[in-house]
Amino acid sequence: MSTTDVIVRGDAAGFAQEIVVGPHRLTADEPIEFGGKDTGPGPYDLLLAALGSCTSMTISLYARTKKWPLESVTVNLRHSKIHAADCRDCETKEGKIDRIEREIRLVGNLDPAQQKRLLEIADRCPVHRTLKSEIDIQTKAV
Repeated sequence: MSTTDVIVRGDAAGFAQEIVVGPHRLTADEPIEFGGKDTGPGPYDLLLAALGSCTSMTISLYARTKKWPLESVTVNLRHSKIHAADCRDCETKEGKIDRIEREIRLVGNLDPAQQKRLLEIADRCPVHRTLKSEIDIQTKAV
């Protein structure tokens, strides 16, 4: 878990944002079709990147611990809004909800039981758990 503050700064005239995480610098923006200049990934892209990287790291760590022959992990993610009524496993039944589709490709000489277990482990990554849990965001002016 990161103990470094994430600092995001933006000029109020546009959507582009500078993101500072310790020594790392990133840029976020919106695509041109949404009024941005497409100088970086959008906020939902960054959210998906967090989930995908955490998923891949968690799977890889588990496979290394078990000494399983996993060579690489590729996680492909998509975000969309869907009608709640179209989600049979969701508590919310009205309005729209967020859907994240996650496809995981495991490369290596894994048997079916190992593959199945690694896909189960994907749901145990910390970011996945955070997204599925109740989140308390506290905001204050400084």
